[in-house]
Amino acid sequence: MRIDEFFAELKRRHVYRAAVAYAAIGWLVIQVATQVLPFLEVSAWVVRTLIAMVVIGFPIALLIAWAFELTSSGIKRSSASDLPAEESREHHGWIYVALIGATLSAALFLLGRYTAPRNDGTISSKVAAKSIAVLPFDNLSRDREDVYFAEGIQNEILTKLAGIGDLKVISRTSTTKYQSQPNNLKTVAQELGVANILEGAVQRAGNKIRVNVQLIDARSDTHIWAKSYDRDLKDVLAVESEVAGEIVDSLKANLSPGEARLLAAASTQDTEAHDLFLRGEYERHQAQSTLTPEALDRADAFYQQALAKDPDFVAAAAGLATARLYRHWFVAPLAPRELDEVKSVIDRALAQSSQSSEAHYALGLFYYWGYRQYENALAEFKRTLELQPNNASARQFCGWVYRRRGEWARSLEDVKLAEELDPRDASIPASLGGSYLCLRLWSEAERSELKALKLDPHKAEAMLILAITQINATGDIKSARQTFAGLPEDIRSSTQIFQGDTTAIVGIRVYLYLLERRFDDAIDAFNRETESGEARYLQQLSGRAVLYLLKGDLAAADANAELVLSRLETRCKERPDDTFSMTELSWVYLALGRKADALRIARQAADLISMEKDALSGTFFQSGLAQIEANAGAEAEAVKRLGFLLSIPAGQPISIARLKIDPVWDPLRARPDFQKLLSSSEQIGPNK
Repeated sequence: MRIDEFFAELKRRHVYRAAVAYAAIGWLVIQVATQVLPFLEVSAWVVRTLIAMVVIGFPIALLIAWAFELTSSGIKRSSASDLPAEESREHHGWIYVALIGATLSAALFLLGRYTAPRNDGTISSKVAAKSIAVLPFDNLSRDREDVYFAEGIQNEILTKLAGIGDLKVISRTSTTKYQSQPNNLKTVAQELGVANILEGAVQRAGNKIRVNVQLIDARSDTHIWAKSYDRDLKDVLAVESEVAGEIVDSLKANLSPGEARLLAAASTQDTEAHDLFLRGEYERHQAQSTLTPEALDRADAFYQQALAKDPDFVAAAAGLATARLYRHWFVAPLAPRELDEVKSVIDRALAQSSQSSEAHYALGLFYYWGYRQYENALAEFKRTLELQPNNASARQFCGWVYRRRGEWARSLEDVKLAEELDPRDASIPASLGGSYLCLRLWSEAERSELKALKLDPHKAEAMLILAITQINATGDIKSARQTFAGLPEDIRSSTQIFQGDTTAIVGIRVYLYLLERRFDDAIDAFNRETESGEARYLQQLSGRAVLYLLKGDLAAADANAELVLSRLETRCKERPDDTFSMTELSWVYLALGRKADALRIARQAADLISMEKDALSGTFFQSGLAQIEANAGAEAEAVKRLGFLLSIPAGQPISIARLKIDPVWDPLRARPDFQKLLSSSEQIGPNK
């Protein structure tokens, strides 16, 4: 057969048409496979298999078109002799198939082109070359207690690098989750979102130290450089600056004149003061994980000893102030005189060095935790970020300040930026979940808390917020109880952070029994939570008064209230800003039948932490006031207040599902206006 006869035969058997139609349909299948299936989370191997089948099927389709013919009588075997002339006329149906297939293919291509995630150059889409994580340093000293020293050297290097704006530096909170020299270095780098890893080891013997460090490009798992420093102990500060300088040079980071000065500067010239400072830092970091007053006591003592050796040691002064403010916010409030002492420590540090990021950060905490002066706090945290752009904690606190001001969208944005610098810190998703909970975005809140618990299975804050989310979203007490199943009994489940209503007084685990109306179990569980200290003693007595009152045992409620009354009154007189004690006192008055006094003190607390001053904590005090109103004969005011709380981002203390089961609202249940609230809907978004 001549070549022209062969092509004529291809045309007569409609092979060309089959090729065009197959190409159009095949391209359509490929577009569906590559643009649609990934959004349905179909495995990549399925997509690859479909594409391979389309390619392999093309020559097979051409062979079938050669051998068979689609006729009006059905599919018949083709031959040059028996094909009827009328069957060889063009079938326009093939053209329509090709056109439809091509149109759908083009539409899917454009859909994929303009809806696919764009590479905008951010860290999330591409790891920055100038990014680094400093992993924990091995302690090679004979004395295993020198672990604080190895950790301190790592932290000092990390602190210096964090001040370089041209670098992305991962926070110590995230890097401490890893071993000193992990086997899966690429995986670690991917989890932290960095291109480079610094590993190290420290050995101390007498007045001699050896610091071994190696900088690794985790993308290719190759060493950039490795170096050992054998020095006298008095030269350890110089080693920290040298290592940081080597890293900056290797990563070709640009330095401003100010950054260069801070990189080379030593925080103290006193070796003993530096060693005591490192011990204080170690104890403070331990305390931040355990909330134990004893660790904070040890940190406080080491910082003070360091300052006794070197009164101009700015970092030690900032550490001392930070530790005391941490105690004030999380453990027990400081007296006004004690807060004044903290302020004087910070002022002295800033007088010594106005460019100290640590001192500005401590001042931000003072304004935030000490007096809720959020404008001043925000200014100090922003100044901290100017001096130390990689300070994830300062970035977080900017987000938390915006949350207190009710700027929810801006708060979420800043906290997510902080998470890029501290991706393994469970505190960030735990607190972020609290924001979603306020906004009544239940699913987002639950995802954030589950992420936090994946990072730290014993994160009490995450358990607390997850349990409240499960209760507030659907009233699911069973799931909330399971959330706390792995929490050791000695870890606090009640905290003064969420002060304002009964939940803060009795704790979330006890509160779950209340929701089930298992009052005796609630009292037994509360009695098992024993802690020392004046504040905890007052909380135990006032908490029992609350529990017995809700149970209906007025005699027992009265007895516990009498025991604590005078001490709480004295404390509130001496500390008129102690809103937690005021909340306790309002319930004590209620247990004693002094309803007018209960309302008065609850209103005072709500005025001190008003919604205008604090969009987050203010909702708890409004809820607490509504609880007192509901039980003190001011039911109409309580219902009105609850209606207001259901209309704003107050999803932590109040939700419809929770109102339905909490016995504290029992005095309202027969009211039509309360029942109307329970039948309403709640929907709050981040922009409200």
